[in-house]
Amino acid sequence: MSVSGPANELNGITPFQQMVASCSGALLTSLFVTPLDVVKIRLQAQNSPFSKGKCFVYCNGLMDHICVCENGNTKAWYKAPGQFRGTLDAFVKIIRNEGLKSLWSGLPPTLVMAVPATVIYFTCYDQLCAFLKRSLGCSPDKAPLLAGALARVGSATVISPLELMRTKMQSQKLSYRELHVCLQSSVAKDGWLALWKGLGPTLLRDVPFSAMYWYNYEQGKKWLCEKYGRREPTFMITFTSGAVSGSIAAIATLPFDVVKTRRQIELGELEALNISPKKSTSTFHIMGRIITENGISGLFAGRFLPRLIKVAPACAVMISTYEIGKSFFRKLNADKELQKSSEHNFTSK
Repeated sequence: MSVSGPANELNGITPFQQMVASCSGALLTSLFVTPLDVVKIRLQAQNSPFSKGKCFVYCNGLMDHICVCENGNTKAWYKAPGQFRGTLDAFVKIIRNEGLKSLWSGLPPTLVMAVPATVIYFTCYDQLCAFLKRSLGCSPDKAPLLAGALARVGSATVISPLELMRTKMQSQKLSYRELHVCLQSSVAKDGWLALWKGLGPTLLRDVPFSAMYWYNYEQGKKWLCEKYGRREPTFMITFTSGAVSGSIAAIATLPFDVVKTRRQIELGELEALNISPKKSTSTFHIMGRIITENGISGLFAGRFLPRLIKVAPACAVMISTYEIGKSFFRKLNADKELQKSSEHNFTSK
């Protein structure tokens, strides 16, 4: 896959330009959603303080982050809880007492981990979708479904070892040298697959989400373009399609999100206390435990609205920014081709 080759016929832009467009979308999504999660976590900690060794998961729309607590706080971006009366009050007091930049105090791990993952994911999706349509003759309806699933498998597989390293460093206060020794020990004991520990639950949630998201997004975008007589989708069309398709995928994969979050928290707490798990922590074991304790409704309880509020705007901002970036480069490439053609015609005369 050439990174800087000529723009392919289907998309009109190069893979490098796709990477730039997706990077812009990831940065904007991170900047937009991170303050919402910082405030949410501060409110959550105020109502139910975290004890030493406990951990929690937050997600800014692009990826999950495990935060391990020590004496009620974490050693990363999370600050001691204040006294807030609500979301708006928390925004005002955090800005007034700690400065505006504190609202983005959860941004660094996102920029290090989520932005590269998002760039790989979106670029792979577009390239795979174009390949499936052009070379394999895949129907326009099925190509986004398959490309979305494959792209998510690829990006999650590439990023998984980095996520494992980050989690170990955060939970065990490891230096880079200690981390290297720890990873060497894990590989020697369990083989190279130890670096992809926890990949299974991630794929169980994210692959179906990705397949449904891209299928519904492409169908929704096509339908709205036809409805409003647009040859190219507008910002509002891509924004609406992204929000709706993200919401549908989020609701459909909610049980796997609940299971993955609980599994992350349990494993994070055990790692923080340096305790080996005594019972199975597989996805389906945890799912069975939740159903036994709370019934089927336990797979949805308390997570429906928070996940929807988080995923829908993140998907909308990400995809609309990405599409704007691609449109910009497509027009830029078309103008360059037109200019070359004009120069060629002029010299031939």
